Amino acid sequence: MPLDNAERTQLLTPSATLAIDARAKSMKAEGLDVVGFGAGEPDFDTPEHIKAAAMGSLDAGFTKYTPSSGIPELRTAISEKLKADNNLSYDPSQIIVTCGAKHACFNAILATVNPGDEVLIPAPYWLSYPEMVRIAGGEPVIVPTKAENGYKLTPELFREYMSPMTKLVIINSPGNPTGSVYSENELAALAEVALDEEIYILSDEIYEKLVYDDVKHSSIASFSKDVYNLTLTVNGFSKPYAMTGWRLGYVAAPVALAKAIDSIQSHSTSHPTSFAQKGALAAYRGPQDCVKEMVKEYDKRRRRFCDLLGLIPKLSFVKPQGAFYILVNISKTGMNSTEFAEKLLEKERVAVVPGKAFGDDSTVRVSYATSIDQIEEGVRRIAKFCK
Repeated sequence: MPLDNAERTQLLTPSATLAIDARAKSMKAEGLDVVGFGAGEPDFDTPEHIKAAAMGSLDAGFTKYTPSSGIPELRTAISEKLKADNNLSYDPSQIIVTCGAKHACFNAILATVNPGDEVLIPAPYWLSYPEMVRIAGGEPVIVPTKAENGYKLTPELFREYMSPMTKLVIINSPGNPTGSVYSENELAALAEVALDEEIYILSDEIYEKLVYDDVKHSSIASFSKDVYNLTLTVNGFSKPYAMTGWRLGYVAAPVALAKAIDSIQSHSTSHPTSFAQKGALAAYRGPQDCVKEMVKEYDKRRRRFCDLLGLIPKLSFVKPQGAFYILVNISKTGMNSTEFAEKLLEKERVAVVPGKAFGDDSTVRVSYATSIDQIEEGVRRIAKFCK
């Protein structure tokens, strides 16, 4: 019998965001002047009090195994945060600390989706969602949304695309790559459909603290006990605290699902890194001024980026309300997203992510997690390219 890769691996495509970022960094290493709008990674350093907590735990010898679901004091801090910020009552035992919010999403999908189950994913979507569903043996059902509606799933679309096989719907607010934020009323309408059909909700809230223009973030699980019992709430430390490399996130879930996720994790990663968890504890228990300052700076960049992009006739976009991305429609250039991204990088040394990776080949994603100087220079090059 010939040896082949497992079938599940043949269904996967590599991460486009990581590939673009790697290529841009390789070009920079060659001495080329590249403006990188690709990776979704804060350009700020991790705040000092968080780093100090992790380094102090190393000095104290906190380098051994921890409980599979995370250290008790961190799970308690997360429970307190969810209550204070999101009006969510989760016992610490219902919270599983994971190796990043991506890992939390993956564990949540593994715990809910059986082979053959369908998962509704509004497009444009974060590129890893469909791949996670496929690894779990499920079938991603892509639901196209419209720019006129802020790229949001509506109850009408929800009902149109669901079937008797629908097990889970994924809601990402604030969203990647769109920057869209669902209002409380919009989420309540979606929750009503999920309740009627008993469909699980994966609520990815990793960008919750990155919102602008007095927009309010709402957690769908807070609406009622019935919605709470269908929802897996995912969050983490990477984006608000500039802790991407620390790989720390979490999922809060109903009791039975939390136990299932803990079991899955115990057989995969064992647990998140011990001393990194001490840094996360400091992030939640320490001062929050660092987050406010980063959000203030992101907002300045967002406004400047949008002002400059708005001057390029062939491009259009929906002004983002959250996260740190702008999804730019390039259809008037006559190019698809891959062609646009490759030629832009080749000719003008600007890295963007093709929208094809997010389920919309007429767009590219740019990230404003970079300096105003880089934004101004990058948009100048994009304008030149579009001419």
